[in-house]
Amino acid sequence: MTLLNDKIAIITGASSGIGRAAAKLFARQGAKLVVTGRRQDALDAVIAEIEAEGGQAVAISGDVSMAAYAASKAGLIGFVQVLAAELGAQKIRVNALLPGGTDTPASITNAPDATPEVLAFVEGLHALKRMAQPEEIANAALFLASDMSSFVTGAAMLADGGVSISRT
Repeated sequence: MTLLNDKIAIITGASSGIGRAAAKLFARQGAKLVVTGRRQDALDAVIAEIEAEGGQAVAISGDVSMAAYAASKAGLIGFVQVLAAELGAQKIRVNALLPGGTDTPASITNAPDATPEVLAFVEGLHALKRMAQPEEIANAALFLASDMSSFVTGAAMLADGGVSISRT
C-alpha cells in the first residue's frame, strides 16, 4: 500500500538534505512530484533516482533564498492558516512542518571549519540531544501529506527534537 497515490507534491530544496529525502520518500509512496532547488544538475540526479524506482517527477531550478526567504519564513504560519481556511472546502489541506537541526550538507555542523564542539553545542540545544537525519523530517512530512492526517489542516507541526522547548 502506498500513502500518496493520486497526489501531487511540490517539494522545495529537493537537490539535497531534507528536500531530497522527502522527494524520494514521497515518490516511493506514489506521489507525482514537482521538485525545486538551486542546482539543476543535482535536481536531475534526484529525478533520475526517482524515475529509476518507477516514480514520476519534474524539476524546476530556482533560488528562493530572494532576502525574501527570511521574510517568508516569518509569515509562513499565517500563510498556511489562511490557505487552509480558503482551500478546505475544496478538500485541500495546508500545513507547515517546522524542523529542528538536521544533519544536511548545508548544516552549520558540516561547514568546513566546524569542530566537534560546534556539533556538541547544536546537539545540546535539542531535548533529544542530537540532530535529525533528513529521512526523519521526511517521515513527518509524509504524515502531513498522507491521509493519516486527513483531519489536520492549518497546523504548524514541530519536528524539532525538542529544540523549541529545551532549556539548555
